[in-house]
Amino acid sequence: MNGTYVNFANIIHNPAEFVIDFGRIVPGRTDVRVLTRVLTSPVHAKQLLNALGRTLRSTKRASAIKTDFEVPRADSTDPTQPN
Repeated sequence: MNGTYVNFANIIHNPAEFVIDFGRIVPGRTDVRVLTRVLTSPVHAKQLLNALGRTLRSTKRASAIKTDFEVPRADSTDPTQPN
């Protein structure tokens, strides 16, 4: 299996599935080259969200990662945050 670098993700969903497109954007251009599409169930999308959140929180360098969002906690009781 080969890894592929991506710097773009787009997510769409319906009640039955999540569709995640991963791609690459080149600075200065407006087009995105979609490299792969992942289809998964809402349950597995939630598990992926929780796993990514745990991994980011446990990374020693996580405080240096600048994002424009808060990583939701798996035990969050906030109804606006997935858990």
